[in-house]
Formats: sequence, C-alpha cells, structure tokens
Amino acid sequence: MADQAELAFVKNFAHILASAPVQYPDDFQQPLQNWLKKVPTLPVSAFPDNMCVGWASDKPRHAASITVTFKSIKPPKSYTLSVAPTDPIASIKAQLAAQPGAPPADAQRLLLKGKALADSKLLREYAVSDGDTVNLLLKPGFAWDPSATPPKPANETETEMNVNTKRAGAHSRVPSVVLSPSPSGSFPDEKPVDILLTLDTSTIPTPSLSPEASSSTYHDTIVKPEFWEHLLTFLRSEFQNYEDATQAWEDFLRVSKGTLTPGQIAKIRDHVGVVGMAGT
Repeated sequence: MADQAELAFVKNFAHILASAPVQYPDDFQQPLQNWLKKVPTLPVSAFPDNMCVGWASDKPRHAASITVTFKSIKPPKSYTLSVAPTDPIASIKAQLAAQPGAPPADAQRLLLKGKALADSKLLREYAVSDGDTVNLLLKPGFAWDPSATPPKPANETETEMNVNTKRAGAHSRVPSVVLSPSPSGSFPDEKPVDILLTLDTSTIPTPSLSPEASSSTYHDTIVKPEFWEHLLTFLRSEFQNYEDATQAWEDFLRVSKGTLTPGQIAKIRDHVGVVGMAGT
C-alpha cells in the first residue's frame, strides 16, 4: 500500500510540473543540436521575355483596345470608337463628343442592356466586349440634330474678329514718305540721312459719297421750269438757227430724264412751250 501511495504521489507531482509554464532566462540559448537546419537556396536568374509578368517585366502593360459601337435610335445615328477597357465612362463620352455631329458629353446617356453607365466607373466594370453596341440617349430638354453644322468655338470667333480688325487697320494706316537728299559737293564727308515725313490725314475732310447729299442742289435746280426757260433763252442766243437751239435744249432734257418724273417733265414743257416727240 505504501508503494502504491508513493507512486500516485510521483505521478501527480509530474503532472503538475508538466502543466506549469516553462520560463527561460533572458540569456537562454538552445543547444546546437536543437537548432533548425538552414534551408538551401538557389540563385534566381532573369525571366525570359516570353515568361515576363507584369511585376517582373520592365515593359509596361497596355490594355488591349476594343471596338464599341454607340448607336442612337432617335435620331438615327451611330459611331464606332476604339476604346480601352480601363477608360472611364466620362472619358469615353468626351471621345464620342469629339466626333462630327455628335452631342456634347454633358447631354449623353450611355445604356448597356437597359443599365446606365456611370461616369465615375471604368468600362471594364461593365460586361462590354469587343464588337458590342451601347445605346446612346440624350438627357431630357436637349435637342440634337446630327446633320446640323456645329457652332464655331469662341476662340475661333475671336480670332476671326482680330484678323478682320487687323485688315481694317492695315487700310487706315497713315502714309509716309521718305526723302533722300541729293548728294552735294559742299560736304563731301557727310553721309546722307533719310528724312521721314508722315502725312497727317486726320485734318483732311473726307468728301461725302451719299447720292442724296451730292445731288440735292442739282435736283432742286433742274426741277424748276424757270431753269429750263433760261437755258432755252441762252441757247437761242448762242445758236443762229432756232432748230439747233431747240435740239440742244432737248439733249439737255434727255440727259436729265433719269432724275425727273413724267409729271415734272410735262410741267417743264408746258412752261417753256417745247413739245417733244409723242408729247413727251
């Protein structure tokens, strides 16, 4: 009985020691025979070009471009673009707006199988493959005519205005004259100097080219029957033959018929007493 009790005590004590945590000092080192063996390593050579991957190759990877057709039903119009799957939808709209007759990017709505494509997402986030067709719609309130000529940008309009202004200014330049003095024998060592003279045309009055202003006095005079009476009297004093004087008077009246009305001509003939052919 004593041996069994002692054996039970030893087993219990060994179990207590085994369950207690093992504490090592700070300078503890395992024996050499317990150390892990060093794993053998091999030198890594460069990968061949045909086995390079994105992280092991110096050449950048480019996403393959795909061809997508953007089709509008109303009005009927389609555009085919070559885009990359990594392009944002906003960038694709800008590329589409650059096509002739295409609507602006802010008015476009792109739909794929009834689902709208968000501007902030990439094309590869949607099930779009090479040769697919994306529906092109317009936002409400925007009228689009593919056949209409797009308006010129503001910078082109300003450029044309500047060119026209320069052209107009080129015709209004003040003329200048350069006078070179003739060589003189009195000063043989003196070099001739060009003298620049500028003609000031701002004080020269510009004649009026208005037909009304230039012909107002002339017309007011020839419509008076007294003028034609005085003219006939003058011609009679110059010509010895009465028929020659009358013929000269008719020539003057014929030249002035373009500025006289039929009523004014009849009034002149009644006052002077000269009847023309067929009463004119």
